[in-house]
Amino acid sequence: MRVVTYILLALLLLLQYPLWLGKGSWLKVWDMGQQVEAQKQINDQTQKRNAALDAEVRDLKRGTDAIEERARSELGMVKQGEIFFQVVGEQAAAVSAVAAATPPKDKVK
Repeated sequence: MRVVTYILLALLLLLQYPLWLGKGSWLKVWDMGQQVEAQKQINDQTQKRNAALDAEVRDLKRGTDAIEERARSELGMVKQGEIFFQVVGEQAAAVSAVAAATPPKDKVK
């Protein structure tokens, strides 16, 4: 009776091996599922980026407004006869106002 139990236990272990550690084990299937989900997220991000680039290319091909906007923002270009004004932010304006109101230290008696 004991021999039959050991034989059945050995057969059970032999049948369980492919399920847990074999070529198509559930661990490998789970890992592949995780890799597929990660790749789907990467693909979605890439598709969004491609759609944005495609829209930008179509906009640049269609009219001069997008080209003009890019020239102004990225290259700092202005049209002939225009005057360029640079607006300083609140923090930089406050620092320059304090610096203008404070006399230099070497001139203070």
